[in-house]
Amino acid sequence: MSKQDNEINAVEVMRSSQAWNGDVLEAYPTGEPELTVMRLSLPAHTSLPWHTHPMPNAAFILSGTLIVEDKESGEQRTFHAGEALNETVNSAHRGYTLDEPAELVITYAGVKGQELTEPLPGEPEEFQAHLLHDAPR
Repeated sequence: MSKQDNEINAVEVMRSSQAWNGDVLEAYPTGEPELTVMRLSLPAHTSLPWHTHPMPNAAFILSGTLIVEDKESGEQRTFHAGEALNETVNSAHRGYTLDEPAELVITYAGVKGQELTEPLPGEPEEFQAHLLHDAPR
């Protein structure tokens, strides 16, 4: 084993008070705190439904590429393996993949009894991703 293999290595991948699109994260929800950590796998050519989050949350891209899109502005940003992002709070958005799958770890900072996501009217629950038919290829 080399000396490097025996050393602790801590890398801060993100620290921010803003979401990926510049929205300011204003406050945490009021109530008894509850942290949720989720591992999410998205196949290639898959989109999450349009949805919002009622609490701050951050995602780390373990593998692949994820495109995040704001519903109102159409703004998009691409995140690759090894990058992190703060998602928007109470603002409709979705994430999708193109030619490769993506795997993420997401941490939600909510309160007991609070839903992690809220789908827009007519949209399925967020974690019931569907294949893309209208996304760029």
